Amino acid sequence: MLQAGLALYRRWLDAAWTKNPRLGLGLIIASAALSILVGFAGPSAVALSVGQHGSFLPPWYVDANLNEWIAVPALWLGICAGVAGLWICWRANNEGWHGQPWRLYALGAALSVGTCLVLPMTSADVLMYAAYGRLQVVGQDPYEITPAMIFRQAYDPVLVDTERPWQDTPSVYGPVASASQWLAATLGGESMHDIVFWLQMFALVPFLVIGLIALLLVGKDQVAQTRAVLFTVLNPLLIWAVLAGAHNEAFTLVFAVVALALLRKHPFWAGIGIGLAGTVKVSLVFYGLAMLWAYRRDWRKLAWLCLGAAIPLAAAYLLWEPQALLAAQRNTGYISGGSWAPPVMALLTPLLGEPNAHWIVTHSGWVALVVVAWMLSRVLPNPRGHPGLVPGSGNGVRLGDDPLLTACRTAAILTAAWLLTSPYTLSWYDLITWVPLGLLATSQLDSVLMWRGTWLSLAYVTGRSYAFSDSMLAASGVIRDWLCPAVQIFVVVGIVVWWWREGHELPRFRRLRRGWKAVRTQP
Repeated sequence: MLQAGLALYRRWLDAAWTKNPRLGLGLIIASAALSILVGFAGPSAVALSVGQHGSFLPPWYVDANLNEWIAVPALWLGICAGVAGLWICWRANNEGWHGQPWRLYALGAALSVGTCLVLPMTSADVLMYAAYGRLQVVGQDPYEITPAMIFRQAYDPVLVDTERPWQDTPSVYGPVASASQWLAATLGGESMHDIVFWLQMFALVPFLVIGLIALLLVGKDQVAQTRAVLFTVLNPLLIWAVLAGAHNEAFTLVFAVVALALLRKHPFWAGIGIGLAGTVKVSLVFYGLAMLWAYRRDWRKLAWLCLGAAIPLAAAYLLWEPQALLAAQRNTGYISGGSWAPPVMALLTPLLGEPNAHWIVTHSGWVALVVVAWMLSRVLPNPRGHPGLVPGSGNGVRLGDDPLLTACRTAAILTAAWLLTSPYTLSWYDLITWVPLGLLATSQLDSVLMWRGTWLSLAYVTGRSYAFSDSMLAASGVIRDWLCPAVQIFVVVGIVVWWWREGHELPRFRRLRRGWKAVRTQP
């Protein structure tokens, strides 16, 4: 029975349609079109209300009053179509399809722009960005004062349009992120609608820049270029998770990607870039560690990198906003729905009590991160070619001789391990791994990220604090509370199985010591 099932599965994978790029691209376009239509239909159970129009600026919409049983299933369908299209194009690319990378980039840019011209959806985070910016404009400190402290005492035309559940939470973002929120609020004035537009642009432009840099980094190999585009600007999971929700992940990551692009020749300026990234969100520490590892055999470049990173970090967290670093630590204690943590909490709480269960879950996440990172480091391929060189042309170099490839591989390992093991994980966080992964050779980690991102995206279609009907809450609860956590646990188990089949190598002190040995200056 099992062998017959496996044989059927292999025949299904060999079907021509599973490697048809035209079909894949069509599904990606259909996915974006569905989300654009739902956003254009106006405020609904999934599309945010952004207050009165302040100008002719986007987001544009009509008042179609979509029923939740139209809006939510439409987005579920769009996400599934997009992932199917990405998977088909990925398989075609693995077989050598490359299309025309610059046209594919233009297609991804068009879908991204269209997504940012309609209402944001499913997450009210962008309204909180606007609120934190508004607080700064009116002379308040968003790290100390919450939006609710203001609008519960006096009317404010922007703060009144925020949504739960974060109205009583001070900002957890770095000083540069706060500066972008202040700028959006300054440009948007007293109109939540216009502030949201500027925040959408602050998500869109960095997203397009990230895709452009990734495309340029892989050189002239069109197969590699197509992979880079598919994993960034044409990735339907990212268009949906990052842009449709107007999240600030791209604004965070663009500084780190610029740092990667500078890593080979300009360690000081690469340090400036990763330092700036850390002033937006502290999660970019994983990229910093990856760059440190890339320079581990060249202490001079390592010193220049650290000096460059220290300048913006010290200016931001010591001189500009000292309280921002403490504020960012609040995120480390959160647990999100859809992650592996809620089922474990449910099992441990009756036995140990809620505080003890919470402590075990949050701290076990850090332990699991180290374990999974080690496993991935043993199984993720060490390619001989690297970004900017054509694989197989005879000009490949050893992994340790190229800081860019080393940093990309290490960043992919560390960030993937963090995403898979953190008790607080969301679909838009995945951008941090998709980008370096797109610069590497294909591996099983590609499909792991697709599978994980699909279910988290489905789970958070109904992520708003909104009065959904009981039937919708029941349907979405099955996805968010049962299927999605099961998938997150499943993918971690899959990493363990992958590592076991590849030889289940355990850490050895001698091997770790060799990683830092043979210090030399690269020519």
